[in-house]
Amino acid sequence: MRVILLGLCVLAVSAACVRSGANVTPRGKAAVAQPTVGLSANIAPEVNAFRLANGQPALAADARLARAAQAHADSMNANGFFSHTGQDGSSVGDRVKREGYGFCFVAQNIAQGQKGALEALEGWQKSEGHRKNLLSKNATQLAMAQSGDYWVMVLGKPGC
Repeated sequence: MRVILLGLCVLAVSAACVRSGANVTPRGKAAVAQPTVGLSANIAPEVNAFRLANGQPALAADARLARAAQAHADSMNANGFFSHTGQDGSSVGDRVKREGYGFCFVAQNIAQGQKGALEALEGWQKSEGHRKNLLSKNATQLAMAQSGDYWVMVLGKPGC
């Protein structure tokens, strides 16, 4: 019985880490969000259901886009700004290239203040420009990141 309870506790802790998209840091260390595909993979079914309902194909999560999204979310949170342009003047295209993502299409949605990823996604679905990005026929991949109450989604198509 103890083994089963211990296993369930480990499973619950692991699931919570995947949902947050951030890694746990040792006591006394600053918590810095780690770029993972976790949040992207968790939100992908919701994004894909929305796309499919609107006649667009599903998207796959991409780690390079996740790193670019996380870096921008972290920067906005740490520096207290809200913009598609980075503190260094970078565009979303510049940031994904830094992560080794060569693209023929890239777009970005940002949000602040939502209590969860689904709330951010629902807001984007109701906004004309953000909705256009979500439903772009050019997108084949996505990533979503969170830092504090900042949310960043990057959509892209590699190559071309």
